[in-house]
Amino acid sequence: MTAFEVLFVCTGNLHRSPVAERLLAAALPEPDFSVRSAGTAGRPVPLDPVTREILGKLGGDVRGFTARRLDAGQIERADLVLGLERCHREAAVRLSPLALRRCFTLREFIRLHGGTGAGAPAGTPREAVRLAASRRGSAVPAPDESDGIEDPYGGSPSVLRARALEVRDAVLALAGILRP
Repeated sequence: MTAFEVLFVCTGNLHRSPVAERLLAAALPEPDFSVRSAGTAGRPVPLDPVTREILGKLGGDVRGFTARRLDAGQIERADLVLGLERCHREAAVRLSPLALRRCFTLREFIRLHGGTGAGAPAGTPREAVRLAASRRGSAVPAPDESDGIEDPYGGSPSVLRARALEVRDAVLALAGILRP
């Protein structure tokens, strides 16, 4: 059986999506899961020192990360694509329209599963994706800001830390949903 692949998407692949990638990888390790990230405007740069320090303190592996730009192949390989804001989900769907049923915002996916990983329906990660997709049309729409995690780019270390904590909380809920 192949690993279940999760792809996180943000703008620059500089803070939110790398934090999500590395924290989910720590919570749901290989070989059952493969976790990646990319940015809609990503370019190959390493983690900045502040993000590296925050991520390390939160328990993520900071080694070997280089930002990368989102492309259709990454989306097509992923079993679940999670944007950090709606514009990232929409960008993924534009690049690979057939992936629509596998593309959500991180918080939207959690919301469609009842808000936390606790009490999530039993099943495989692929079943969790199908369930979320089936609930999308019947769920009450959420305001845009509640489905996204704001971009901290250019913010102070305290802003970067606050966004990283938001990502961590969402990733922990996600891990509860995906854990077999």
